[in-house]
Amino acid sequence: MNNFSKKVELMAPAGNEISLQAALDAGADAVYFGAGPLNMRSSAKNFSIEQLDEITERIHKAGAKAYLTLNTIIYQNELELLEKTVILAKEAKIDAVICWDFAAIELLQKYGLEPFISTQMSVSNSAAMAFLFKHFGIKRFVLARECTLEDIRLIRENLKTRLGEAAEQISIEVFIHGAMCVATSGRCFMSQFQFGTSANRGECRQPCRREYEIRDLRDGKEFVIGNNYVMSPKDLCTMPFLDKIIEAGANSLKIEGRGRSPEYVHTTVSCYRKFLDVYCNEKNKPDEQELQELKDSLVQELNTVFNRGFSPGYYMGRDIADFAGGNGSKSSHRKEHVGKVTNFFKKHSVAEIKLEAGSMKEGEVLMFQGPKTGVKNHTILSIEENYQKIESVAAPAIVGVKLEGEVRVNDAVYRIVKAENPDS
Repeated sequence: MNNFSKKVELMAPAGNEISLQAALDAGADAVYFGAGPLNMRSSAKNFSIEQLDEITERIHKAGAKAYLTLNTIIYQNELELLEKTVILAKEAKIDAVICWDFAAIELLQKYGLEPFISTQMSVSNSAAMAFLFKHFGIKRFVLARECTLEDIRLIRENLKTRLGEAAEQISIEVFIHGAMCVATSGRCFMSQFQFGTSANRGECRQPCRREYEIRDLRDGKEFVIGNNYVMSPKDLCTMPFLDKIIEAGANSLKIEGRGRSPEYVHTTVSCYRKFLDVYCNEKNKPDEQELQELKDSLVQELNTVFNRGFSPGYYMGRDIADFAGGNGSKSSHRKEHVGKVTNFFKKHSVAEIKLEAGSMKEGEVLMFQGPKTGVKNHTILSIEENYQKIESVAAPAIVGVKLEGEVRVNDAVYRIVKAENPDS
């Protein structure tokens, strides 16, 4: 095990308050999020810059680090907003800011905040990292998405040659799970060209996820480009070889998904947390068979939430035949909204639920989501309607449901069901 394995950081996305709580509950070491329009997921709900204090305090209270993203192209007329955001981030005690525009880097250094270099800069070698470290004091780099396992190993090795003992200060951050972009390091112009909404401004309309036809201009024949959606990448999943990423020298592991659902955040963070807690445990190190069994079970769990099929991305090399998949989720399970919590009786662990759609029955699993609750799954232990025990109930109804844990008033309630056709 390399020296970096003992201090591996698991970084989770948060696009709203429910996802934030889900990330913290699932065991994230750090949470990255956007505030205002200057981030690459401005189409997600995000947070306002006025919320920076509140969000950072909440993350710190959970024992995690708070990273703000300011990773879009910054235009001349936005410099004032950029500086205002940096000042508020400083006052909120943000731990670091993920960016790549030198206007942002300059302001962060002016106000004493640490910049992390975004994958948007496409840093792919030790020379660039050493230069930015020596001249700007930058110590964290999110590698270009196109880097392979061998690239990571060579970068880490060559940093020692270039920087000596100072190389220990450099942190290499990589993406380990989530959506991939068809363009190099996410710098795509298709959305801007087709819809006037720039991917480099966090407004991607994802034209790559659509099905296309091609036309033979000579005779006018048209063809649908199969079922593979040739420009629509599968989701990155590194669980099968996460140990190799750590051994190569990455020490911050990042999950993509600020625009995805709270249950996606909770499940992915929870799965990677489970792996890291086992793998990085020096006292009870698993053997190869135990590690493989753990990986297999966690991949199955990861498949229960939204995904477009799994791919190793570029980690095993840049000739990736298994890159494109299709649009829509290929998850093994899905959620159905059935109602909301209208009361909770803590002493008896009973939730009063207004059943607005669908049905529920004893023994089923319900998912609860809320800003303070995050994402919680609870088995239905029993159901009562009008003080009478029943085994099942259909909407509309108001019922008392005995659970194995606490939920909150106004939490949304979902049933978890198997997807009928995961490939659709």
